[in-house]
Amino acid sequence: MCFSDSPPKPTVQMFKEQMEVKVQEEVLEGSSMCLRCSAKTLCSSSPPTLTWSSTDRLHLNENSRLQLDQQKQTEIISDLNFTATHLQHEVTFICTITYKLQQRNTTAQNNTTLRVQYAPKNTSVSVFPSNSVLEGSSVTLICRSDGNPAVFNYTWYKENGGQLQTGYNLTFNDTDHTHTGRYYCKAKNQHGTQNTSMFLDVKYSPKHTSLSVFPSNSVLEGNSVTLICSSDGNPAVFNYTWYRENGGQLQTGSNLTFNVTDRTHTGRYYCQAKNQHGTQNTSVWLDIQYAPQISDSFSCTHGDVKVFTCEVHGNPSPKVEWHLSERPVTKNTSIREERLSSTDLRSFISLHQSLTHKGTLQCVTINTHGNASIRFHLFQDTTWFNINSLLVGFGVGALVMALLCLTICMYNRWICWTGREDTTGLILDDKAIQQENDEPVYANKVMQSPARDTTLDYPESLHYSTIIFKNKTTASGENRGASSLVTDSAVIKHGGVLGADIKHAESKNRNKSAPNIDDLYAKIQHRHYR
Repeated sequence: MCFSDSPPKPTVQMFKEQMEVKVQEEVLEGSSMCLRCSAKTLCSSSPPTLTWSSTDRLHLNENSRLQLDQQKQTEIISDLNFTATHLQHEVTFICTITYKLQQRNTTAQNNTTLRVQYAPKNTSVSVFPSNSVLEGSSVTLICRSDGNPAVFNYTWYKENGGQLQTGYNLTFNDTDHTHTGRYYCKAKNQHGTQNTSMFLDVKYSPKHTSLSVFPSNSVLEGNSVTLICSSDGNPAVFNYTWYRENGGQLQTGSNLTFNVTDRTHTGRYYCQAKNQHGTQNTSVWLDIQYAPQISDSFSCTHGDVKVFTCEVHGNPSPKVEWHLSERPVTKNTSIREERLSSTDLRSFISLHQSLTHKGTLQCVTINTHGNASIRFHLFQDTTWFNINSLLVGFGVGALVMALLCLTICMYNRWICWTGREDTTGLILDDKAIQQENDEPVYANKVMQSPARDTTLDYPESLHYSTIIFKNKTTASGENRGASSLVTDSAVIKHGGVLGADIKHAESKNRNKSAPNIDDLYAKIQHRHYR
């Protein structure tokens, strides 16, 4: 059989699992496929050749052979065997036959298109504006996938979390640090599913900054303590700075250590965490504990009551006990306390003066770390005593005594001179002065005689008396002695037991001769006679 211009086209058939597939029929990915191209040899001196090609320029392994058909005619056949994949979906396979004639070669072509169904492939997630956003911004995640038939469901999940939502878009309008994490998208069609994921990186300033203290934030004075600062930030915190309340910066670094603590280390400490997007502070109270101490003690007197004061400090806050003569004093209205601060306490005890001669009073302070005590010596009140007050007291006492002595001396001299001037006719002589041990009397021998004047109402007992004689001088100015007495008046002031004054006046002595000088004498002395 020969042809003039147009050679016949080859026949192209498609087989799946040795079963012919109809045109436009789809095959499932993974199926074993065979594409067969065949043509008659006709009258060419040389048998024709068959070649395969594809629109996607796939690498094809063909197998060509010659055989006789049912009419005993020779035909050439070329089979293309492969496994269907999603890469071959809608790929057109072309079979070309070439006839080698004497003057020239001539060709003819035929083709078929393969349609493959497959589960979702090439699933991916894109993020707008970026997968790294600042906290507070909005972000959208978009999921895409290739499948035949097309994907009909997209489901979103978060790592270590549950399902979020369905749909190919996932949007966060106001991101925060909790949105940071890995997100998964699952694409699904009738033939299967495929997952993909991406990491959403939400940047934020330090958060959850915290302080831990080892061994504890309450430590005994002299021990070591370490403060450790930690914080969550994105990007990670790159600087930690330590401060003390009401103080300046201490140091940088995540750790702050005191190798030997003392009570001055007590206070609030701050840690500031910092990254590119901001800072955050946190604080802790460091409590340095120590045994109690007595900072002050004194006493003072108010009337019959003596008040003792004991001021103590310690951490934890100490308590105060009072011991009188080694015995504890039960708390009652005589004891009161005043809280000065969390570590300082002032205690008062009031004692009546009658109790301040019983040994010693002791102030005892106690807390969990120890105790301290101080004794008060009750017989000594030193609250006002000092050398200056002592000197002033001696000076004032000496001055008062000097003034008193001077006053007494002047008074005695005045009495003495007054007595001498008021003697009328009686001269105080040495004889009278020498009789200090005799019985005192203001009289003369006439007054002591039994025949005394009974008209005078003298008391039976004799008391101190002062005798004042008037008219010492005469009208001519002559000073009279005892031998020249005339009519005189004497005022006798008598001081009795009851302090009554007895006045005895005018004792007259008329037309009588003067008594003998030896019979009249006077002695001045304070005595009392029964």
